[in-house]
Amino acid sequence: MKSFRSLFVASLGALSSLVAAPAAPKPNIVILYADDMGYGDIAVQNPDSKIPTPNLDRLAREGLRFTDAHSSSGVCTPSRYALLTGRYHWRQFHAIVNSFEPSVFEPGRLTLPEMLRTAGYRTACIGKWHLGWEWNAIKRPGATPDPKTGYAPDAFDWSKPIPGGPLAHGFDYYFGDDVPNFPPYTWFENDRVLTAPNAPLTITPQTAEGNWEARPGPMVEGWDFYAVMPRLTEKAVAYIDQQKGGNRPFFLYLPFTSPHAPIVPAREFQGKSQAGGYGDYVVQTDATVGRVLAALEKNGLRENTIVIFSADNGPEHYAYARIKNFNHRSTGPLRGVKRDIWEGGHRVPFIVRWPGVTQPNQVTDGLMSQIDLLATLAAAIGQDLPATVAEDGFNQLTLWRGGASSRSSHVHNTNKNHYAMRAGNWVLIDAPSGNVTKVPPGFDAANGYVKNPHPGELYDLSQDLSERHNLFAEKPEKVAELKALLTRLREQGFSAPGKTGRASGGE
Repeated sequence: MKSFRSLFVASLGALSSLVAAPAAPKPNIVILYADDMGYGDIAVQNPDSKIPTPNLDRLAREGLRFTDAHSSSGVCTPSRYALLTGRYHWRQFHAIVNSFEPSVFEPGRLTLPEMLRTAGYRTACIGKWHLGWEWNAIKRPGATPDPKTGYAPDAFDWSKPIPGGPLAHGFDYYFGDDVPNFPPYTWFENDRVLTAPNAPLTITPQTAEGNWEARPGPMVEGWDFYAVMPRLTEKAVAYIDQQKGGNRPFFLYLPFTSPHAPIVPAREFQGKSQAGGYGDYVVQTDATVGRVLAALEKNGLRENTIVIFSADNGPEHYAYARIKNFNHRSTGPLRGVKRDIWEGGHRVPFIVRWPGVTQPNQVTDGLMSQIDLLATLAAAIGQDLPATVAEDGFNQLTLWRGGASSRSSHVHNTNKNHYAMRAGNWVLIDAPSGNVTKVPPGFDAANGYVKNPHPGELYDLSQDLSERHNLFAEKPEKVAELKALLTRLREQGFSAPGKTGRASGGE
């Protein structure tokens, strides 16, 4: 029998070993954020898809796929704000940032990259920003836009740094074109443009599908819209290559410009789908995902990197023509498209791969929001958040590990006073319709939808995911319950447990 002394010494040695053991390295984080991509555009999620997405399918097989995940809004800017702040966009604003408009971030608002940088991360944003810059700092006195052609190229002093962009909100590095269909049409690096715009917008080639949707304004002569995604992909891969052997974890936020209009798949992807030019652009989007995953693998970073894939909102209105022309449903079984507060406007693809935490080839129907990412990633790296930060973000680590969602409700919104309140399996459209984007004539009749005669809509998503059977008149108690919940969440200024917030009903 061992003596008390020998047991004590052995225990002390084990304790010393434990104390001296180095802490586990913090995981790298990569967020891949598609633009205007539908719930049904990923093959693994839509058995009737006409678009091959082998890299996203592989990512889903290697990680956790969510079937009930949501963006904050049905349009671009608000969803990005909510993802980076853990706060519903409608507490601050509703609309997108238009050409040459200022930053949407209120002073002192903590962002995801700021939190991660505090925790020792290198942070980079490569791609579409669309959250505003302080353009007045470089605008020449008296410069005004022409109603038809926008600002002239000489309306700005392009030699100056542009404040208020990604570097002002937690990113160490930025490279991108800000917004693919907004001026200025040039490359940004950090807080400057690489080449001064020297011509008004001109477009000569055709898009692969739909309209250019490019706002007028200054461009670099010869700007090639088809070359944007390839260059962003190369930059992202190069950034990952630079992280090999680094002594700090990194965060890469890669907001794609695809498959948003203008729909401009590179030549090598044209004809690669059975869903037209948009389908080919989704194939290119998938290929970019594959390039990023391969870069992580090549540099030995796969096992300690959280990879998150999602999209900012549902597909653009071209999705209706895609059903007619190619029998491809970008929203799968969901009703509505971009801008709508029906499910198709904000229920989005969502995949998380975190080796050792998420289990391979798992699918969850737990309610998840992009608003939850800040709180969840803070918990993942052991970083505490003040009660005033990420007021609407829930820590979803339990869900990621295979348990239940910590979220039971979600507020959907695109326009002022146009809300949907989700609670459990129920969703209330607190408006005469969940529609914003025009529905083509005959589509509703062909798909079993009828005009709503009531002042709102109520659906049981567990039985009616396509939102065809409006129970508003049949379930007045449920309508009243969800209306009261929506009012409370809007007025109290927060929705996550343990949080506080300034009372706000939005704009």
